[in-house]
Amino acid sequence: MMEKREKESVGGAVVASPVALVGSREDNEMDASTRTAEILLRLVLMALCLSALIVMVKNSQSNIDLGSLSYSDLGAFRYLVHANGICAGYSLLSAVILALPRPSISRAWTFFFLDQILTYLILAAGAASTEVLYLAYEGDVSITWSAACGSFGRFCHRATASVIITFVVVVCYGVLSLLSSYKLFSNFEPPVGYTTKGIEDTVVHG
Repeated sequence: MMEKREKESVGGAVVASPVALVGSREDNEMDASTRTAEILLRLVLMALCLSALIVMVKNSQSNIDLGSLSYSDLGAFRYLVHANGICAGYSLLSAVILALPRPSISRAWTFFFLDQILTYLILAAGAASTEVLYLAYEGDVSITWSAACGSFGRFCHRATASVIITFVVVVCYGVLSLLSSYKLFSNFEPPVGYTTKGIEDTVVHG
């Protein structure tokens, strides 16, 4: 019976039992592995953002009859480049900060808010660029806007590759946002007196 107790009294002092020490060590190892995975995810995000940025920045094509076309001629593509640049810088900076062994609640709140903001920022960039690509491939008959990709096929293919990478970034940032939300709110205890009994009764009898 004494071996099952999580705390033992030795000479009037309370000492943690081996069971408690093992549990604490396992929690620390889990936290360390989670932090390592998050750091790697942020570094992967940085690489993906830079890839999408570089593909789009180098995207230009000349046509003998129609002239030249560059990403800088389209506002949505410029926005995509800027958004990926911001996300790449933030991903690297947050990975470096996360590697510092001094977590705090204020840091958790900061990551939570910034991860949410950057997720919507890169999502908006991808959505705006997708709309421009659709018009470039399909045109718009109502305003006599012909499809540009028939004359600038290479430009459209590279822009499409950049947008696809950007949406991969969006998915990864969604995962990162969920992770930072969990890490933040797991620091708080449920409200005093909170119970799910009322909810369960409503579900069963309602």
